[in-house]
Amino acid sequence: MKLTSSCFEDNGTIPSECAFGVIDPQTRIALSSNINPDLEWSNIPVATKSLALICYDPDVPSALEDINKENRLIPVSAERVDFYHWVLVDIAPSLGRIAKGQFSNAIIPRGKPGPDGPNGTRQGLNGYTTWFHDDDNMSGNYFGYDGPCPPWNDELSHRYIFKLYALDVAKCPLTGIFSASAVLKAIRSHILTTAELIGRYTLNPDISDPVTP
Repeated sequence: MKLTSSCFEDNGTIPSECAFGVIDPQTRIALSSNINPDLEWSNIPVATKSLALICYDPDVPSALEDINKENRLIPVSAERVDFYHWVLVDIAPSLGRIAKGQFSNAIIPRGKPGPDGPNGTRQGLNGYTTWFHDDDNMSGNYFGYDGPCPPWNDELSHRYIFKLYALDVAKCPLTGIFSASAVLKAIRSHILTTAELIGRYTLNPDISDPVTP
């Protein structure tokens, strides 16, 4: 199985229009267009009854106190954890692709609606649900795609792994509101094969040649 995008090549740079944040000379970070990239799949197993898609950043610093702080640098060696940017299930294999901007074309304060998505899909909560939990202006349930916004003081260029799962069930065995971890647990015994597409993104203006893991 193969997963591709016209927005970026494997291990290439994700365009800023597909990000949550962009570099701003005055404020460090400004909000971006937050458009989901297009994705196209091929060579799926004959037995595939549905697809699931998860996008995550495995390079988020675990120490929150250093994130986006003046006169502090987050080193490459810092401990890292996963941050989920997109959780999507019940994708019909026959669709063949997800169009650019089909699932997200703006930043929606307090999150986009869900879990129901286009074409019979269902969307899970992404990591911004937790990130904005204590923010009076932004707190809410963030369903579907919300793009990259890594710390501007991180010397590591972050990876964004779009992972597609071919499943032997027509619907993910979950109901109600769900997270990425719940999906991964629910589909564990139903995975036929997987495919990955990796994009990279940084908001550190001092990284001319990004350090990568």
